[in-house]
Amino acid sequence: MSGMRQKLQGRLVIATHNSGKLWEMRELLAPYGLDAVSAGELGLPEPEETGATFVANAELKARGAVQAAGLPALADDSGLCVDALGGAPGLFSARWAEVTPGGIRDFAAAMDKVEAALKKAGARPPYTAHFVSVISLAMPSGEVESFEGKVFGTLVFPPRGTLGFGYDPIFLPNGLSRTFGEMMAAEKQAIPADGSPALSHRARAFQAFARACL
Repeated sequence: MSGMRQKLQGRLVIATHNSGKLWEMRELLAPYGLDAVSAGELGLPEPEETGATFVANAELKARGAVQAAGLPALADDSGLCVDALGGAPGLFSARWAEVTPGGIRDFAAAMDKVEAALKKAGARPPYTAHFVSVISLAMPSGEVESFEGKVFGTLVFPPRGTLGFGYDPIFLPNGLSRTFGEMMAAEKQAIPADGSPALSHRARAFQAFARACL
């Protein structure tokens, strides 16, 4: 929704139960002095992601959190889109990682699934792909605005690096020699002072959000 240019202050909800996303969002918000509390800390339910786009799912999560908590809510929906797989896993990126008995999503198995699907499709490297992140801000007034970030690259197998989370160890950004899994979070999430694009998809979406709302 365009037109929301109210500067955000005070307390807000980060509408995620994903510990990796929560950490990244808190780090991005830290310089702005906002009091960020997670949906998990508030005991809010995790909504079913029924949207047909990243924007729809991000807005669904943000609206659910603002309605439940009565506070401004910031939500992210993101995924890995692989060209040779027709954009999969895409919206279902998290669901390709089955939940273990301990309640943790197994992204090592999900990365194996991506590699197996590429082999089944007869794809040959370089396996081009991109990450997408949409950040949505929902206000108690009912206003919602969304911001998108993308980063393009190729997939590498076997996975490289133990940093980051999700599919980071198989994603090699264009023009770089290290995967997201080989980069410290501070490097991946850094917001350049000169206004040039950040490195990660989530940081790029956050740049657009910050310009509009912080």
